[in-house]
Amino acid sequence: MKKLLHNRLALFGGAIIILLVVIAVFAPQIARHDPTGIDIKNALMPPSLEHPLGTDSLGRDLFSRMSYAARIALLIGFVAVGLAAIIGVMLGSLAGYLGGRSDSIIMRLVDIMLCFPRFFLILAVIAFIGPNIFNVMLIIGLTGWMGMARLIRAEILSLKTRDYISASKSLGASDFFIIMRHLIPNGIGPVLVSFVFGVASAILTEAGLSFLGLGVQPPEPSWGNILMEGKGVLGVGWWVVLFPGLAILITVLAFNLLGEGLRDLLNPKIGR
Repeated sequence: MKKLLHNRLALFGGAIIILLVVIAVFAPQIARHDPTGIDIKNALMPPSLEHPLGTDSLGRDLFSRMSYAARIALLIGFVAVGLAAIIGVMLGSLAGYLGGRSDSIIMRLVDIMLCFPRFFLILAVIAFIGPNIFNVMLIIGLTGWMGMARLIRAEILSLKTRDYISASKSLGASDFFIIMRHLIPNGIGPVLVSFVFGVASAILTEAGLSFLGLGVQPPEPSWGNILMEGKGVLGVGWWVVLFPGLAILITVLAFNLLGEGLRDLLNPKIGR
């Protein structure tokens, strides 16, 4: 904690993430207007006291939509990467601990998955099964576990030769107990760092899908589909594009800064 508190960039990233979580949790209290309420009379109003971030082409309050969109971004980021972490940690642990044929099969599966361009694979699957929040979370999670599997496998290959693992085996501990009680807790550090970076990547992927019309569907607000709706009025309503773009930029930057800080903290070979 002392090291982390001395890393100002990581603290800045963590503070931004906490602020985003607060906005997402208290969006109904923070938002002053209905995020889906249409008011054509107030269409494309510039930022003002009544509408701090202005309104879009349908007169919807942009601040309210951005607040609710933060919920979508964080939900998809954490749930999708959580799913990827569960799959990656379990398969990587089995590959590292069991070795032999099991390791070869799992690592070849990882290699096959890595051969496909991830974003285009997600586009193809979403186009086939249909775009909605659940499908976006599921597909991002199912296509993002390979890096975590490699990380935990490498850690377990090193840890399984330690004396305390041999002692545990001699006492009759099962493979499941050894993996869950000794190996995963001691090798999870790099996966935690990868998790933080993965959330940033998932938020960026969701924004890209929504911008292309294959993510969160209107009128449900998402930073990506707000950008998509704003590109047609860029000349007269620059704020409709600027603010969601900044939200994506700052959020991804915050997670990356926090991830860098955690990597420095959890890797004893890196000094400050």
